[in-house]
Amino acid sequence: MESETNEQPTRSDRLFTGGERPYDPEDLVMATGHDPTPERVEKARKLIAEKGPAVIERYLP
Repeated sequence: MESETNEQPTRSDRLFTGGERPYDPEDLVMATGHDPTPERVEKARKLIAEKGPAVIERYLP
């Protein structure tokens, strides 16, 4: 059956998480659905330091 849209599925080799390559605290804040403010960025920086880079995985679908 042909798709009604011209969208191609996302290739899994283009998807990544923090456990696979570095990301910034700002990325973690945005992954939670918030705008990066200085307070949120600092909280994210501390969370990354405490829990490690894989912490972002809990916010990804």
